[in-house]
Amino acid sequence: MQIYNALMLGIIVTGILFAANAVADNTKTELEKSPRHGEWVKVTTADGRTVNSFVVYPEVKEAATTIIVIHEIFGLTDWIRLVADRLAAEGFVAICPDLLSGMGPDGGGTESFESGDDVRRTIRELSPSQVTSDLDAIQKYARELPSTNEKVAVSGFCWGGGQTFSYAVNSDTIAAGFVFYGRAPSTQDVPKISAPVYGFYGESDNRINATIDETKAAADAANVTYEPVIYENVGHAFLRRGMGEEANEAQKAATKAAWERWVSILRGL
Repeated sequence: MQIYNALMLGIIVTGILFAANAVADNTKTELEKSPRHGEWVKVTTADGRTVNSFVVYPEVKEAATTIIVIHEIFGLTDWIRLVADRLAAEGFVAICPDLLSGMGPDGGGTESFESGDDVRRTIRELSPSQVTSDLDAIQKYARELPSTNEKVAVSGFCWGGGQTFSYAVNSDTIAAGFVFYGRAPSTQDVPKISAPVYGFYGESDNRINATIDETKAAADAANVTYEPVIYENVGHAFLRRGMGEEANEAQKAATKAAWERWVSILRGL
């Protein structure tokens, strides 16, 4: 069984990497052509860590809601920055922290690692308390921006989706959590969540989906808002795949539906 699970995880990662390569060139082009203001900033945590982060601002007249975008197990990639740019196009301030900041060779972040394996290995070894501290600092930074309102939501993909769910357990000040195919916390921790959590899952992703029902039951028992939606005919990482040129019709449809749901909920916070 362990060999089978390892093989299946390898197949999933390989598929995601293929999708990542398929969108890489187009992602860079779209980022370079974006009319919105994006900039790199350094955010200092309570214990003195520096978190390199990318912020994109919308072109709006009033203070905007902030959405924190937590990267996948691949670290802070151009695709994550593109998601932030598209969220800014919808009217939100989007900020993407590199949670590998200072963890790479010579104190670098995601960009400093020699291989994807090194990135994934280091991410798996990150301390949960460090991730929480980093996100606390990002949330504080977002709240202090002159162009933002008091609402800060958190979102994440794959590994970042799991971190989003975990952060909803550990923070009582976020406006909402948006979990894209990420692992749920233990059912014992679910009652600690105070913000609504919205889940986005691919139908063919039972590695993640197997715990949805028990998480939903625990949330309902604790009067915690948890609204999972499973999108048909797609698997893990469907949003990334659906944004690529090689996306099939099911992936495009799921991505469109998920994106519209995400933006609609954000606007209603």
